[in-house]
Amino acid sequence: MPSVLSANTIPIRLFDHCESEKIFENVTKQGTMVVTKNHLPECVLISPMEYMRIVEELNDLSLLTIATDRMAHFDPSSSISEKERYCRLNLNEADLADFDEIEIE
Repeated sequence: MPSVLSANTIPIRLFDHCESEKIFENVTKQGTMVVTKNHLPECVLISPMEYMRIVEELNDLSLLTIATDRMAHFDPSSSISEKERYCRLNLNEADLADFDEIEIE
């Protein structure tokens, strides 16, 4: 993972000089920029697309962690067949015929 300091940086004083429009254009093009104050990182500006990419990656990581944990504790002897599940829930194929298919990514 790249260091915050190795990213594109911009001094905070440029915001005071009405250059924010240029700064935001650069963020949109480059994805991120680090705003510095007294030569130290103060905050990170990210584009909405980059933000969504990061959020999706975190969600995927969270789901992977849950799945990995479940598989580590999975006991095949405790699983039941689809037929047994229908029986326990008092369902049959006709009960499910009116439902749309679910797409799993």
